[in-house]
Amino acid sequence: MNITIRKATQEDASFLAQMILQSSRAGKKIGLFDLIFNNENLIENLTKLCIAEKKSKYHVSNFLIAELDGEQVGSLCSFEPRISTQESFINVLAEIGVEEEHIKEELEIFHSCDFTFNTRTLMFDCMEEKEGFIDVGVLKALMQKSLLNARLKGYRVAQTVVEIGALDMILFYKKLGFKEVKEQECEAYREKYGRSGLMLLAIEF
Repeated sequence: MNITIRKATQEDASFLAQMILQSSRAGKKIGLFDLIFNNENLIENLTKLCIAEKKSKYHVSNFLIAELDGEQVGSLCSFEPRISTQESFINVLAEIGVEEEHIKEELEIFHSCDFTFNTRTLMFDCMEEKEGFIDVGVLKALMQKSLLNARLKGYRVAQTVVEIGALDMILFYKKLGFKEVKEQECEAYREKYGRSGLMLLAIEF
């Protein structure tokens, strides 16, 4: 099987929308975007998020796409926390029509579990593979390419945040060399999403 990795383009936005939704749910029935968009037109709204004029961490320019025999099979987002801030995320959601007060209400839970990030640390998110292509090397290929790109840009540390209890994803990150840095348990998060909080993982390269 020949897996190729390339930068995402606007034509990938609909596929990325599916991967973002899958990532946000992390095996649960609902995730952040189900609540932000009130379960309405989820893929359409996430597609708009990916190609909005204002940029958040979910903009297509931050993604790599994995293809297998010409088919999109995986994604990985990398972004700088000093640029792709919570404020930029809120601004983009407002641009595509989500009321700011509603956004802030849903994000308050994440604030209660927040971590402090080094501005020279690269963040990874939305490392996902399409159903039917699990364990064929998609995620490993995406991560290897992302770490190579990060090294060329001068980064030496990358981090990611996953839910406590998302065991498959935690195990996979650890197989790639990531180590647990910190856990944040939050009662509000448990009540909303059914998981006890978030875990910060990091890798030096």
